[in-house]
This record gives sequence, C-alpha cells and structure tokens, in this order.
Amino acid sequence: MAPQREESQPGLPSQVQFGREICGNLLAAESREWLVTNGIGGFASGTIATGMTRRYHGLLIAALQPPVARTHLGGGLDETISYSGSRYALATHRWASGAVDPQGFLYLASFRLEGATPVWTYAVADAVLEKRVWMVQGENTTFIHYTLLRANGPLEIDLKALVNYRDFHSLTHAGDWHINITPVEHGVRVLPFDGATPFYLKSDGASCEPRHEWYRDCYLPLETERGLDDREDHLFAALFRAKLNPGASLTIVMTTEPGTPLDGAASLARRTAREAGLLDSWQARNEKSSANVPGWLRQLVLAADQFIVKRSLPDEPDGRSVIAGYHWFGDWGRDTMIALQGLALVTGRADVAKQILLAFAGYVDGGMLPNNFPDAGGKPEYNTVDAALWYFEAVRQYFAATQDSGTLQKLYPVLAGMIDAHVAGTRYNIHVDSTDGLLYAGGPGAQLTWMDAKIGDWVVTPRTGKPVEINALWINALETMAQFARVLNKSTDSYEGLSAQAKNSFQKFWNAERDCCFDVIDVPGPERSSSKDATLRPNQILAVSLPVSPLRKDQQKSVVDICAQRLVTSHGLRSLAVGEPSYQGHYGGDQRARDAAYHQGTVWGWLLGPFALAHVRVYGDRATAFRYLEPLGSNIGTYGLGTLAEIFEGDPPHTPRGCIAQAWTVGEILRAWSEIAKDR
Repeated sequence: MAPQREESQPGLPSQVQFGREICGNLLAAESREWLVTNGIGGFASGTIATGMTRRYHGLLIAALQPPVARTHLGGGLDETISYSGSRYALATHRWASGAVDPQGFLYLASFRLEGATPVWTYAVADAVLEKRVWMVQGENTTFIHYTLLRANGPLEIDLKALVNYRDFHSLTHAGDWHINITPVEHGVRVLPFDGATPFYLKSDGASCEPRHEWYRDCYLPLETERGLDDREDHLFAALFRAKLNPGASLTIVMTTEPGTPLDGAASLARRTAREAGLLDSWQARNEKSSANVPGWLRQLVLAADQFIVKRSLPDEPDGRSVIAGYHWFGDWGRDTMIALQGLALVTGRADVAKQILLAFAGYVDGGMLPNNFPDAGGKPEYNTVDAALWYFEAVRQYFAATQDSGTLQKLYPVLAGMIDAHVAGTRYNIHVDSTDGLLYAGGPGAQLTWMDAKIGDWVVTPRTGKPVEINALWINALETMAQFARVLNKSTDSYEGLSAQAKNSFQKFWNAERDCCFDVIDVPGPERSSSKDATLRPNQILAVSLPVSPLRKDQQKSVVDICAQRLVTSHGLRSLAVGEPSYQGHYGGDQRARDAAYHQGTVWGWLLGPFALAHVRVYGDRATAFRYLEPLGSNIGTYGLGTLAEIFEGDPPHTPRGCIAQAWTVGEILRAWSEIAKDR
C-alpha cells in the first residue's frame, strides 16, 4: 500500500498554503516568494513556481564573512522524473527569448509553509512527490529534500544542479569562464577560480556526474521592473540521479562546509525542534495573551528569527545584529534598534537582545551608532541621527523586560557618553541648541533621518533642522537616562534639566493652523519662506507613541486623528498625505523613480505599530487597535510568504513593494500586538 500523506510537524501548523488555483497560475505563483535563512546572513529564496525572477533568488546565497560578503553560489536544482514510462520536467524557467520552458509549475498541486519551511507537492499521474528546502543554522548549507509520498512503483529522478559565484547584488555573464568541478565523495567540489571559497554539491542517496554546461540568457522579470540588468547565466555543474520507492526520501546538499552531515531527516528534525522552541519561548513570554492570537501572529514569531544574525566582535564573540530586510539590505543600526523589542524581547529571547545591545555598544563612535555596515565588509557608516536615539529606547525596553542591572551598569557609561556628545555636537552638525534644548541635525546634502532617500546630490526629502520625531526620541532618551541614573544611584540633575527644557520647547512643533505637528522646525536657508515645514507626514505619531509624550492630551488626540484620516491605510501609514504637492501613489520604475517615491506617499508597514499604540493611548480602545493590525498581518500570504514587506504603494490596492521581508515591519507588529494585549 502506498504511504499516506505526511502531515505538518507537530506544533508547526501551516499558516500559508495554496492549491492549484495559485500554483498553476504562473504570474500568481511567481508573485509569491519564499525565504529561508541560516542565522549568519545567508539565505535561500525563490518563488512558488521555483523559477528565478530576481537576482537574489537561489538555493544558496552564502555569507562568506558573516553577516556580510553574501555570495550567490547555488542557483537552482532542476528536477526531471521518469514514472510509468513518461518523463516530467518539474522546473520552471523564463528565458530572454520570452519562452517559459520547462513549465513544471503545471504539475505543482500545492505549496505550503511548514513552520517556516517551504514545501512543494507535485502530482504526476498517480504519483505524489514532496520537496522541502531549509538551511542549517550557523552554516552556509542548504538542504533540498524529496519524499515520494505516493506511487504504484519506483520513480527515477534526475537533478541538474545550477551554480554561480558572484556578489549577490550583481549578475553573471559567463563568456568563456571555466569553473573547476572536481569529483569528491558523494558529489563534487566547485572552485570558481583560484582564491575563491570552494563549495560542494553532495548527496548520499544519489549518483553524481560532474558537468560543465552554461545555461545562458535566463530572464529575470523583476529586474526589468526595477530598470536593471535582467539576464543571467548559470552553470549546470552536476547531475544527480536516484531511484525512489514509495515512501523513500532523497536529500541534496549545497554547502561551503566540506564535512557537513548529509542526513536530511536528522537535519529536518533539528530544524523543526528549533522552530518549535522559538514558538514555546514566545508563548512562555506572552502566556496571558497568546491563547487566542491569530495564526499569522504565530507565523511572524518564526519570521522574526530570520532577521537575527551573528556579528562577532573581539570583545563580544557571541554578538548579534539584525538584517534590516531581505533580499538586499545588510544590518542597519536604526532598523536594528527599532525592531529589537519585537524580534527578540516579545519573542522571549532576551539573551539575543542583550547580545545585540552589547555588540552595538562596541561600535559607538562620537556618540553615534552606525547607520549601516557595508555588504563587502569594512568600516561602518555613521550618517544617521536617529540610530543612536533608538538605541536608548532599545536599552530601556530591554531593562524593563529583564531588570538586568549588570548589563545596564556596563552600558551606562556608553549611554552617558552619547548624551554628552550630542550636547557638545558631533558629526553632520548634530547638536543640542542651547537656546531651547532641542536637537538640530543636518547640513547641505545630508539626509540623516529614516526618510533617507538621496539621488546623487538630490536629497528627496530634506529634513535638515529639528525634525519632530528626532526631538521626541531625544526627550525620551533623556528621560531614560534619568531613570537609569536613579536605578544606579547616580545624579539625575543634568538629564532632568535637559529634558525639562526640551519638553517645554516642544510646543514649537505645534501647528495650530492644521491642528497637528510641523514635520521639521528651524529649517535653514533662504529657499523657504518659512522656517517650519508643515508637510503632513507620519513622523509626529512617535511624539504620541513613545513612553514620554511632550504633547498635551488634546494635542495627542489631534495627531492620532489627522494621521488616521490622512495617512493610515490597511497596510501601514503613508509617508506623505494624499493631496500634498509631492505625493506619489505609485512606487516603481528605475532606481531614480523608486527613490523619488520612497518617502513621498509610499506606505510603510512599520509605522502601523506606533500608530496602533498611539491610538490606544488616546482612546483606550484595544479592540480597534487590534483591528488596525489585522490587515497587515494577513499579508503573510501575498508577497514574502510567512513574513511582511517593507513598503506598499500609497494608492489602493496598496500593492506590496520593496523587500519581501522587513525587520522593523515584523518587529513593530509583534511589539504592538504584545503591548496592546498586556492588559486584556
């Protein structure tokens, strides 16, 4: 008798699943992308249809200098099966000629996420073949695992391994490039050139035949949409062959580790146990509020883990950081600190939060935190004003959750030095204005806040002066330092004095004409008739959502109301209100067009967390706040599967764009849900 269909692993139900209505529709299947990660910056990703539609798709994008130096090694694994006298090609490829060949998506009966593991089920005649893809935690290793769930006899499978070796931002045009492919036990060793990192294609259940045939002019339609090079070559490097009896399994391994174990069943069991542990940690941390949460929230707990990566330092070998977004972002200071509570504290992983905070303390320079770390390695960049201020909020959240006075004692001198540097003045003219206690930042050509799009010398959203959210964060940083000083029996005078002055001066931000906050005040230069920017943007919501609000209660309500009426969408807050002169409701085109629209109406999902918390603060209506979060959470099945996108178009239907998985979107939704649920 043929074996029964395998069920999802206990504790890891499928929150994302599709049948032939999606899988058999090429455009629908290609618009949904899966992602698996390895905890050191590497990842694998592709579409439900299995074909590559962007340069970041592949089975092994390895972080050769974790968490950076990400290098595209494993492109794909093309399956052809022979069964009952017929052959079936299960892969799907788009070619520059316009052809789609083969069209394996037509045999795809279903797709689901099992936990965070993508699972494809192919049906040919009366045979059912299931495929899973996952990565090993802490290794540049990808497993591709096949199980013949049902058949009336044996099935033969041929697997063509496609490889590459390039920076993950670039594309390969092979020319006459010859890659060294050498037989080793259970497979082949691939050495692209002298000095390159070798990698391996292996299986202990299949024969392996080295090959060297270039697949040329593969077409990447999403790169066309982005106005970038859209053709690439991949090398057919090895052919694996095996016979599967009903109920049997086969594993192919792509790895940079020559000695990694090849046992797919054991590796999958470890992955499943790890994911179950992540859910257990979250549930233990949120025991009172986790009973009736929606399935998408549980899925986001697993998604949160995908962003946390190792970043070792000499003094912090267990240091951690956060990948801002997949596929193309590295670890960014601002994004890390905004996302930290949701990704680590809410999920019951305070040890990870501690490692992140200590690791970043080692990078503080001139009172500032790095904006980002270059993909190719090298010195971090310090061109941001808000990363340092979000660091204070992240430390506050950590201490509130753990009461870890030892870590606070270690971080306090770092934090005190950061305050001193801002008072004295640091890079990019970031300094406290002694006349009002508010924080000023910026200069010609500088873009230091999160609205950081810049095209050549054109700063798309100039915010030099005193931005509203920066000063809300500054006041909260000062209040946090006063709190920490009290805990450690130190003087609070300087912090309380600075905070009192800044809070009194914050009324300068109030725009009585529009009954909301100015976005920036003390804007320099003769090019503006006013020194206050009255553009309606969402930054002011942080002046309500942060723990200490410098606004009166009636002003807080007015801010929430105008954001609700003019900026809120089902998937986040617009970065600019409809009707403002620079509003752009569509996000697309080449890089210049995309950057021009990035903060000019594009919807940002992460802002929905602060908005929901601000709404609760003003109205005390938790049920309504939850309803604000639901539509975004339900997006786990529409773009990046099991996770949440970076941005959405400003105009309905608010199509998801940008990164398929964004740390602060996931983190802020988890944080907001947890905070709102605390007192239910």
